[in-house]
Amino acid sequence: MDIQSVGESLIRPGQILTDRGALSAAARWTQAVADADGVCVIHLSPGVDPIEITMDLRERGFRASPNHLLTGQPLFWGGPASRPFPTSAVPYRPGRARSDVVVGLLDTGIAPHPWWADSDWYKEQPGDDAEMLEGPQAGHGTFLAGLLLRQAPGVSLRAWRVLDGQGVGDEAGVVRALNRLRERPPQVLNLSFGCHTFDDRPPPLLADALRSLTDTVAVACAGNTASERPFWPAALSEVVGVGAVDAAQEHRAPFSAYGSWVDACARGEWLASSFLERDDFSGYAVWSGTSFATALVAGAIASAAKDLPVKEAAGRVLDPETTRQIPDLGVLIRSSL
Repeated sequence: MDIQSVGESLIRPGQILTDRGALSAAARWTQAVADADGVCVIHLSPGVDPIEITMDLRERGFRASPNHLLTGQPLFWGGPASRPFPTSAVPYRPGRARSDVVVGLLDTGIAPHPWWADSDWYKEQPGDDAEMLEGPQAGHGTFLAGLLLRQAPGVSLRAWRVLDGQGVGDEAGVVRALNRLRERPPQVLNLSFGCHTFDDRPPPLLADALRSLTDTVAVACAGNTASERPFWPAALSEVVGVGAVDAAQEHRAPFSAYGSWVDACARGEWLASSFLERDDFSGYAVWSGTSFATALVAGAIASAAKDLPVKEAAGRVLDPETTRQIPDLGVLIRSSL
């Protein structure tokens, strides 16, 4: 895997993202261009610094960014959120009443599981977006799917694979997936991944793609960094950034990021959900991380959206006047899961 570390952020070496308007301005540094779904990935000539070219293009008014890596469970920082543990079967009751709400899940994909084997939404799931079965983060998307369905019974899921079994994807792949969503936008979008940027500023093309989903509430994890450094896309003003509290739902989980940019929090320690059938796992696991707190918040909003427009539903769920707040973690969304 090609990775370059820059300013405590991770990028694809020799790549920058732009729109078509910047191609001519970057031509003298360009070796090749990959253009798809509204994103141009410029592969730079050998020896050209992607950070310098990004800054040069931005100074000239173009939208540009190095191709940041995004991680679903940032193992680079360690902590109790690092891996899943096998557990016995978890009780599950599907919703009796079907909801018209669709929750989008960009992650590692979804594997077959008894909880949704007969669901219409799963039967329509493209095979190309099936869960990755190998790697330390394989099962991440399947685990999230179970949390979403238990928190918001009756909703439908639509999953897209943007992370590999290592839990790693890149900004180009995520922006392209977001741009494709504009054809059939979900009401709620779960983004249990993110990154730091080289300059701690919002990645412009990622921000543009999320802003274009005007009828969708995007919910993203604050990261397992135990710091207040902004984690993107959670730190975007248009996105609900979610931190994690402990199993008692009283205090910040030790691994959770925090800060004024975090809007909400939910339990993130030792949650049980659906998982893969492999090795010591029989289809169920317990896992910790802000990724999973995010699914609880997204699920709460999706559940409220059964009876309300989704933006109004989100406003009610996240209303600081009626819900307890935790300093630097925002509104607490309690869950019985």
